[in-house]
This record gives sequence, structure tokens and C-alpha cells, in this order.
Amino acid sequence: MNAMEDETPGNESAWAPAPAEGHARLKNVPGNVQPCNFRSAGRLSNENARILTMLHEQFARNVGNALDVVLGTALEMRLISLEQIEIENYMAKLQPTDHIVPCLLSPLQISFLMDMEIALMFPIIDLLLGGVGAPVEHAHELTEIDEEIMQSVTAIIAGELERSWQPLDLSLSPGHTIKHPLVLRIFPPNEKPLLLTFQVTVAGVAGRFRILLPTSFASILLRQIRTDPSKSNRRKVARLNLREWVMDCDVSTATVLPQARVPVSELIALAEGSILKLRAPVQNPARLSVEGREVFEALPVRSGLQRAAQLLSGLPEVK
Repeated sequence: MNAMEDETPGNESAWAPAPAEGHARLKNVPGNVQPCNFRSAGRLSNENARILTMLHEQFARNVGNALDVVLGTALEMRLISLEQIEIENYMAKLQPTDHIVPCLLSPLQISFLMDMEIALMFPIIDLLLGGVGAPVEHAHELTEIDEEIMQSVTAIIAGELERSWQPLDLSLSPGHTIKHPLVLRIFPPNEKPLLLTFQVTVAGVAGRFRILLPTSFASILLRQIRTDPSKSNRRKVARLNLREWVMDCDVSTATVLPQARVPVSELIALAEGSILKLRAPVQNPARLSVEGREVFEALPVRSGLQRAAQLLSGLPEVK
């Protein structure tokens, strides 16, 4: 029988290759099979969402602190949502007067968008001009002068984003405002970018500020955060700074006598110069309390011209 005769329909063994030695060893090993939902492909996982949320919550606090100094009044900014959204849905939520600014990330040559409600911008402009942050009754498009004034605010926000995205060592360049249809020049219709929505409150006026990021950039940012060897050092520095801040905090302390019972008749008879007998032996120490919680036994003493407390033994913790 020659090779051609082995190709008869009934002789399937002629077509089966001999298993390699490695394949033979793995033949009885169960595979790691997991279900796959193709509809969820490209979606943000819960862990990645948590990382990005923590990162941009700190960014919001930094922007609030920076604009406090510039505006001369308190500005609160907080992240209220992080979601992937179809670009059509994003454009449907835009208001005709929303202020849309494209930004370029170099050297990646990736663009993203920042937009702010117009009603929020007028109090900011008024504050920058020395006013009290008065809102406007009827929102309208910004004038060229308004646009120039808002560039300083946009630059501050861009600077804080650069610091937040520091692991990527990027340069962020805000552009000029664009109209709604031009959004599709930055994001194709089939894209599902990442939308971060912030609530901003200034001078009693609350409004929305949003950042729209391409999914490709979000992936790059997450990968760099996970692999950056210096991120653990930054966490240590953050913990150290927090400890230093706590050390500078003031807490209320008091040296008090143990609880004593006094008849009401003696309290009623009190007058200026009266002596109230507390029925507490003088050898019993007082208590040092911190924020209303008794921590140590203590004796009242003098340190120079100041009153002080000499600490004795610690008191058991009351749960």
C-alpha cells in the first residue's frame, strides 16, 4: 500500500498526526476554562475604576485648593461619577452653552476634552474681576474677553491634571473652545470614552465640570500606575505628610476630678467666695481627659508660671 492508498475515506488514522511528547503529558491535565462575555470586552473593571477614582478624587481636592487662592473664596470640587459612555450619549447631554476645551497630551499626541457648565463660569469670572461671584439670570455664550479670563482657570486645571498623571511624564496643552459638532473630530462615533463628572460649588453656585478621556489613554495610565516602581514611595510620602499634619492639630485637654456627688441644697447655697466640699480625698489623683476621654491619672502641678499636669498611670481603655 502506497501513500495515495492511505488517503482512502475510511482510513482516518492516516490524517491524524502523532501527538508530541509534551502534548501527551498534558493530555489529562484539566484546562483553565473561564466564561467570556464578549459584550463586556473593553469595559472598565471594578479594580481599575477604583484606582482611577482615587487618583481623580485627589485631583479634585488639588484643584479646589489651587482655585481657592486665585479666586479668594472657597471652591469645592468633588468627583461624583466615573463611567464609560458612548460618544453619542455624551453629546446628547451637552448643553448648547457648555464650554468645551480640547487638550493635547504630548508626546502621546492624544486629545481629550474638558467641558464646564456656563452657569458655573460666570461667578468664577466675576470673582477673577474682583466681584463677589454673582451668578447670571440668563446664561449666554462667553465673550472673547470672558474666554481670555477663563484661560487662567483652564491652565490651573490642566496643571493639576499633569501632576495627577505624573507617572506618564506628559505635557498638557489646552486649546481653544470648540462647538459641539467638532467633538466627533476627536472621538469617532463608535468610541466609548471614559467620562469623569465633577460637582463644583463656588460662591453659592453649583455646576458640572467633566473630563472625557479616550479609552486608549485610560489603559496607558492604568498600566503605568501599576508598573511604576516609585508609586510605593509616593504612598509613603503621603502617609508621612498626613502624620505631620495630624501632629500639628490641636486637641482639647483638661485635668478634672473624679465624679463626685453633691447635695442640691449645697449647690443652691453657692455664692461668690463659697467653698464647695467635694468629699473627695486630697490624696486621690485627678484625671487627664483628651477630647472628653479620660486617659491618665494626673496631679495638678505648676511648671514655671503655667499650670500643668504630672501624669501618673494610664487608665484602662473603656470600650
